[in-house]
Amino acid sequence: MATTARKIRIIGGYWRSRLIQFPNRTDLRPTANRIRETLFNWLGQDLTGLNCLDLFAGSGALGFEAASRGAQSVVMVDNDSIASRALHENKEKLQAAQVSVFKMDAIAFLQMNTQKFNLIFLDPPYRLSLLSEILKKLPLHLEVNGKIYIESSDDWTPGDPWAVRRNGKAGKVFYQLLEKTQ
Repeated sequence: MATTARKIRIIGGYWRSRLIQFPNRTDLRPTANRIRETLFNWLGQDLTGLNCLDLFAGSGALGFEAASRGAQSVVMVDNDSIASRALHENKEKLQAAQVSVFKMDAIAFLQMNTQKFNLIFLDPPYRLSLLSEILKKLPLHLEVNGKIYIESSDDWTPGDPWAVRRNGKAGKVFYQLLEKTQ
């Protein structure tokens, strides 16, 4: 597998216009600028004080964007050693003390971690079809009134206990902002 570095620009906040590098990996699809802009418009531009989880972090585009916009903490989880190394390098380059990187399986992370988050970014590799399985585990990790952002390759409906608050489509990517209803 090729590991040539690619780049994506942070679009808002403290690190606006800064580039982060990420490896060229098969399942790594950074969230496009247009989608990130829409997402952070939905969330409000200022994430001050929020605790965020970027599960299946990949390039870290969503997590670094959240940190740039004032998130108190951002936990990034990815089991790919090359992607995790790039996340660490970007964290150091940006001097992002509020970012923590875990090189581990997302499901194992959820089983061992008891932290609750205000915002969870969920963009697993499409080929693994993990959205349903992961969403079942997230209520224990979500603060009251917390939100989950998901990306998928099809117009997927999460079902109970999740309500879709916003959704969109860009190219072949479907994206949604969810809240827990019960």
